[in-house]
Amino acid sequence: MTFLQRVLDPPSYGFERDGKLYVPSTREIVREFFRHMNLFSSKKNWLPVLGWTATFSFAIPAGIYLFHFATLSNLWFIILGLFYSMVLMGSHGTFWLHRYCTHRAFKFSNSWVLMICRNLVIKVIPEEIYVISHHVHHRYSEKPGDPYNVFGGWLYCYLSDANHQSVRRDLSEKEYEQVCRLMDHTGVHLNTYAQYQRWGSLCHPAFTVAHYVLNWSFWYFAFYLLGGHAFATAIFGSAGVWAFGVRSFNYAGHGRGIDKRRDGIDFNKTDISVNQVWPGYVAGEWHNNHHLYPAGARSGFLPYQFDLPWIWIWTLAKVGGVSSYRDFKADFMKDHYLPWLAQHPKLEPLKTS
Repeated sequence: MTFLQRVLDPPSYGFERDGKLYVPSTREIVREFFRHMNLFSSKKNWLPVLGWTATFSFAIPAGIYLFHFATLSNLWFIILGLFYSMVLMGSHGTFWLHRYCTHRAFKFSNSWVLMICRNLVIKVIPEEIYVISHHVHHRYSEKPGDPYNVFGGWLYCYLSDANHQSVRRDLSEKEYEQVCRLMDHTGVHLNTYAQYQRWGSLCHPAFTVAHYVLNWSFWYFAFYLLGGHAFATAIFGSAGVWAFGVRSFNYAGHGRGIDKRRDGIDFNKTDISVNQVWPGYVAGEWHNNHHLYPAGARSGFLPYQFDLPWIWIWTLAKVGGVSSYRDFKADFMKDHYLPWLAQHPKLEPLKTS
């Protein structure tokens, strides 16, 4: 068993049986979810509990806005909130969690820029839950052990952060040091091995909760200054749209278990990830391109593939906030698009400058 095969805590029903993906029943998945939501059975469940508590907490400001502040005159608060949630939070998730924390597609110039960029939006997902599991996803995409294997079904993917994405709790000290190296650039305060044995995680609950409190307090106060409690509750309530919706992304991004790849659009043939217009435009998630070049700072290669996270990275590089980045557009054109175009001489090439 390789390190990445072992690093995640397996669910009680297991990732595989007889060498094949085991697809649990809905009852098994739900039971596993509530097992991980039980702090009384083990305090090592604290991280998935925190993640889901944060997600459900957005219902509170949403309810306050709807029942106390919602009027026709401030309806635009909700419109701004949905834009903030889908575009700004979505693009930041791609920029921070996906391209920087997981794939190190670029480097910040200093720790101050890193800290600011880490907190550019309301915090939702703990870095540890995303980063480690995403490395496993890329190594074993659509194979047993993939924590959000599309062939496991929608619920298998949707509840995967609790059921499949936690770090294994019996790592050796050497293995723990190895997994810490996947996170040591993110700004997350990492546990000692003794602390990991106590809490079952790389990050410490005190530091993690403090980060949430400071981040949410700062942004609530900022939005309050801009438009009072009505505006702040509208934005925070709308943030829940992304918090709940993002959990479905990988299932849809891999065709809902059906091969929906299109000739001349989806060039990665090693899995069934697809380039989708909506996630592409709102969050820069041209997913098939990303699986083709996972370590790239951009995944929008063709002219219509708008990539807001890449624009952020490119702009930061221009002003000195990013010291280096990896861009595979030229490789994509040379190795994939232009050879495909040569096989279709009647098609007019897209302008890519």
